Amino acid sequence: MSLPIIGIPCSTDTSGRMNNSPIQAVQQSYLDAIARAGGISLLIPLGLSPAAMAQIMTRIDGLLLAGGADISPQQYGAERHPTVKRIDEARDQAELWLVRQALELDMPLLAICRGLQVLNVAAGGTLYQDLKSEYAGSIKHDRYSTTYPKDEFAHSARLAPDSRLHAIMGAPGVMTNSRHHQATRDLGDGLIPVAWAPDGVIEALESPAHRFVVAVQWHPENMIDVSPAMFSLFQAFMKAVSE
Repeated sequence: MSLPIIGIPCSTDTSGRMNNSPIQAVQQSYLDAIARAGGISLLIPLGLSPAAMAQIMTRIDGLLLAGGADISPQQYGAERHPTVKRIDEARDQAELWLVRQALELDMPLLAICRGLQVLNVAAGGTLYQDLKSEYAGSIKHDRYSTTYPKDEFAHSARLAPDSRLHAIMGAPGVMTNSRHHQATRDLGDGLIPVAWAPDGVIEALESPAHRFVVAVQWHPENMIDVSPAMFSLFQAFMKAVSE
């Protein structure tokens, strides 16, 4: 029996010794979570032509969108907020194209942190560019791993009782980590919110019209060793891909 292949778009990494030689990269934690759930990761480089990406779409069984830098506000018709520092235009273009194709093909899709935001923008939605300054009463969501443990239980998330995510997690709520300063504002077409932080910020989205489209604002790939519910999300994704 062949293992399902999960496409993961890369990001442009210039943090290494040679800043003038960008690296196409995906964090190891995503690859480990997919492997443990029974899949094979295929890294999708940026800058490919639509024809090349279309060919890749015929070779993969599911699509995972990883976390990363902020999406360009131009992609949803907004002026750039001062807190938006790093933008990867090539990644924006590739991921938006891939998401729209996945939705059209009804390909299983798991979107994580930035990935949730990409999904929402791809479907015509908008974002809060900075929760601290644009969302009244916001709790601290930007607990980045440079200061806080990656698997830290930062806050709770209430799950919609009739959602796919509730069925996967097997509970009305979960504790999550939190490494973002942006979030869903206006919902994209066909998407519904299915989880909320204590301050009301949307923490997960689904598309009921598709076989499996689940997006979470937290980082489950960093919590699979401390929370069985988080690993169950990757297992459910792999089951949908295999079906």
